[in-house]
Amino acid sequence: MTVKRVGILTAGGLAPCLSSAIGALIEAYSEKAPEVEIICYRSGYKGLLLGDSFAVTPQMRERAHVLHEHGGSPIGNSRIKLTNVADCVKRGLVKEGQDPLQVAAEQLQTDKVDVLHTIGGDDTNTTAADLAAYLARHNYALTVVGLPKTIDNDVIPIKQSLGAWTAAEVGAKFFENVVSEHNANPRMLIVHEVMGRNCGWLTAATAVKYREQLATKNFLPEIGLSRERREVHGVYIPEMHFDLQHEAKRLKAIMDEHDCVNIFISEGAGVDAIVAEIESRGEEVPKDAFGHYKLDAVNPGKWFGKQFAEMLGAEKTLIQKSGYYSRAAAANAADIELIGRCAKKAVECALVGDGGVIGEDEERGDELRAIEFERIKGGKPFDIDVPWFGELLAEINQPKNEAVETTHA
Repeated sequence: MTVKRVGILTAGGLAPCLSSAIGALIEAYSEKAPEVEIICYRSGYKGLLLGDSFAVTPQMRERAHVLHEHGGSPIGNSRIKLTNVADCVKRGLVKEGQDPLQVAAEQLQTDKVDVLHTIGGDDTNTTAADLAAYLARHNYALTVVGLPKTIDNDVIPIKQSLGAWTAAEVGAKFFENVVSEHNANPRMLIVHEVMGRNCGWLTAATAVKYREQLATKNFLPEIGLSRERREVHGVYIPEMHFDLQHEAKRLKAIMDEHDCVNIFISEGAGVDAIVAEIESRGEEVPKDAFGHYKLDAVNPGKWFGKQFAEMLGAEKTLIQKSGYYSRAAAANAADIELIGRCAKKAVECALVGDGGVIGEDEERGDELRAIEFERIKGGKPFDIDVPWFGELLAEINQPKNEAVETTHA
């Protein structure tokens, strides 16, 4: 297979890897195959459908390293599902009667693209899988090679998604400032809502990172500056069931002793219970193009804050979300190293026509390879039995798991 031109797009929500991943791909091509032309589609699959792209010039290649210094995606993102025809028509991306997959495939042919690199999460890469399958069925000679971006590290069977380590580190720094609000009011309840629709990895990892930072601080408890008041007092994730009444009793004892409580909650924790409560009032919870409940409408942090505030006798509840702060961060050193390895592998696979999503395959001995699209799934649950999570809960004196529904009596 001769590769003359490749396309790059980023899609879905932001994560602390997109800018760096674009830079790493440009650098890898410049090193391995400098003769290959590169174009970028603006705003993800939207740009592909509309034929909105630009060429990466030699000057851009020379300065590709600058992209590692920044967060976000300089080429733009969008949430588009190519098999959701009605949504694509509604947005004006295709005309009535057109098949978005066909429109995308024909645009790639028009642009003479031999390889398409998709950088995104499970939705982006399952959409890439739909596109790759369509191309194969219609004998289009094009390879799709994806890179995994989910800040909550929830792509099956990929060991570590790009940007997740950074998100945990930056989320911890976010809370390092927020926690100081505990002395702004007596009996303060602080709820830190962390991104993670189905997976609690990021919430757990952020709590661990925060406590690592906390361990480096000095304290003066005689004047009220104690570690206990800045501690994480509870961690609640989608993979755990817990007795709300029991937890409230435990947290109230902390509130009574230290005059504050700080808890970390995944944005997907308790969603089913909250949606059921909203729908019982005859209200409808909106969904996105992929059929997911819009979490801003569900607002788990607010719901949990209300439940706990009443039981703990909190005088004030502060709910803070670190998602937009952490997801737009520039990648840290650990992620840049992982991104670089994945980008080099992506180019290597692209040049020989080996399509799939690049990642360390947990089902193949953590081998870095192009994982078959049909094996890529979202919603990988966090393993609550990993030692470091058990140690976290033990250190904050929280029961690990109780098989009780998270509903408020």
